Amino acid sequence: MTDSIFSSKSILSRRTVLKGAAAAATLLASPMVLRAQSGGKIRLGAPFHRTGIGASYGRWYERTAVAALKLINEGGGINGMEVEMIVEDDGTDPKRGSEVVEKFATEYKVDAIFGHLFSHVVAAAGPRAGELKVPYLVCSEGHQLASGGLNRYTFQPGITDVKSQVSSMAPWVSQNLGKKAAMIFPDYAFGHDHRDYFSAAMKAAGGEVTTLIPIPPTESSFTRYLPQIPSDIDVLYHVMVGPAVLTFVKELGDHFGSQRPQIFGFMDSLEAVDLATPQLDYLDGTYFWEGNPRYAQKDQTEFDKFFREKVGVDANGASASDGKDISTYSHMFSVWETLFTIKKAMEAANYKSPEQKKDFILALEAIDKIEASNEHPQGDKVFNGKTHQVFGKQSISKVEGGKLNVVHTTSIEDGMYPDETDYTKQEL
Repeated sequence: MTDSIFSSKSILSRRTVLKGAAAAATLLASPMVLRAQSGGKIRLGAPFHRTGIGASYGRWYERTAVAALKLINEGGGINGMEVEMIVEDDGTDPKRGSEVVEKFATEYKVDAIFGHLFSHVVAAAGPRAGELKVPYLVCSEGHQLASGGLNRYTFQPGITDVKSQVSSMAPWVSQNLGKKAAMIFPDYAFGHDHRDYFSAAMKAAGGEVTTLIPIPPTESSFTRYLPQIPSDIDVLYHVMVGPAVLTFVKELGDHFGSQRPQIFGFMDSLEAVDLATPQLDYLDGTYFWEGNPRYAQKDQTEFDKFFREKVGVDANGASASDGKDISTYSHMFSVWETLFTIKKAMEAANYKSPEQKKDFILALEAIDKIEASNEHPQGDKVFNGKTHQVFGKQSISKVEGGKLNVVHTTSIEDGMYPDETDYTKQEL
């Protein structure tokens, strides 16, 4: 299925379109509305996970993209041209993901592709995007890009990678929850990043991971894996994805009963899951990584309020129209921020047609510091043009009374690591 999203048109001159990051932030905050002029279009391919194990993410990624593009088009589009989004379902499947990238490049002839999340899909689609020389901006967390495993056409500008996330948080886990850990993780690239980089970060922080428990990503029940958790650990580290996450956290509670170690999880294990679900009471007092706090905090920024309002998410992280429809709030901001990064780079390059893709790539690589704003509601970031990877802050939240309260926020520097590649040395 393919959908297109268009804005209204008017006869406004391109000279009325505000340019630059500061101007764009002002535009978003202003009640004045400018609309894209008639003429050319910017075409963006959006390979969302509408089906498969990533469907809950894909639904909210698409909803976030629709809201962001509505603002962009109402504000004059990009360089006065309206932005058209073409959606294809990749089924959260690597083969299909690669095929969709090829379809976007050869059939739709898009200016850029954005939106892939699951790392095993990115691992297949990224190389194809490089071969086809089409800009490919992922909303994923895999370390494959920053490690040099992809190409100059692939970028991750909206969300940090797993290596950065766990490197910044392992010292807190070691100091506050315990030195001896066991890990439960999905048995594919994303989970392997957690396995490798959390283990290394715990060791550097004076702790150790004693037990590794990989889970097939399509598993629907976990009772046969849970007895592998040693009884003498201080902390259990878990990250799970897919439609069976609620089953996972329920069965984890059944396994431990009233006796459990400290528990530190990635919000992936509870994305799109209501904390008020029966059998989740045992999570009270446990901790989670959050990329963007699901519950509006006491020190909530105006940028977070703006983002929630435009995407239609309430203070509890649920759909404003259905309190039981829980968003994937820790991840979906990456779609919003990626789209506004595309806008910023295309405007810097004065991009008007696919013949200027090289200029677009160079403009993306020139981005450095990113300030919190309506366009970047998750917070300040630093983009590394050599590795094509963004770095930002992480939140550690504690479950208290059925809600998640942030107890620690890392610095950007906590998650930075030495460059492992330099894509700017590759030919365009």
